[in-house]
Amino acid sequence: MKKIAILSDFHCGHKVGLTPSGYLPDDPAERRAGWIKANKAYYHWFKRHINAHGPYDIVFINGDLVDGKGSKSGGTELITTDMEEQCDMAVKIIREIPKSKSCKIIITRGTPYHTGNDEDWENTIAERVDAKIGEHEWVDVEGVVFDLKHHPAGSSSIPHGRHGGVARDRLWNIMWNERNMQPKADIFIRSHVHYHNFSGGPDWLAMTTPALQGMGSRYGARRCSGIVDFGFVVFEVNKRKYSWQPIVAQLEEQKANLIKL
Repeated sequence: MKKIAILSDFHCGHKVGLTPSGYLPDDPAERRAGWIKANKAYYHWFKRHINAHGPYDIVFINGDLVDGKGSKSGGTELITTDMEEQCDMAVKIIREIPKSKSCKIIITRGTPYHTGNDEDWENTIAERVDAKIGEHEWVDVEGVVFDLKHHPAGSSSIPHGRHGGVARDRLWNIMWNERNMQPKADIFIRSHVHYHNFSGGPDWLAMTTPALQGMGSRYGARRCSGIVDFGFVVFEVNKRKYSWQPIVAQLEEQKANLIKL
């Protein structure tokens, strides 16, 4: 039996990105800011739950490990614009995940806006944690083939359409496989959209993973309407049989405030 942790969208460096201890501001005025309280709550929840379900034999990390330079917001939403420091955060998070002695790590590259238009900063992270990295990966675990890529074929602004993009990816895989150009996959893992949804049938499963960036980005607050899911997914695979569980938080720090006049 193999236990697998599937994580994505750390967005290290962002104020509500996943931030390990030692990287938040020391300034007392900054420490009173609401985002710091939320950030601490996110990481505390992550550490408690990733440890509770481990150790893991395989860790899949599906893109957007760092947030980038924040050019669209002038860097105002970042803890740091230093890409080396953002990579340090991601490396520390990955190293602290409980693993078996023979644990394998697979990383898929995320969005160039976050991870580098001119260079892939996730390559640096992969090298430091001894991970295999690629754009689109197929991995056979105990006879179950996982198809891993950061971007789904599409997202949706309506609740009942959110599973459509990953279901479409499954159909494309069947067509590529008929041309003998891709392995036929059983499980399709996509990320990027920061919500967990899934679809499937008797012999396949497709999902988008929860994110590990909390709510509070300027883009999300001003442009997005849908539910955001914070968390990760755990699989257990044994001789072509599998079970899975989404581990999703419901944190008080994510609740909207009501203004009473």
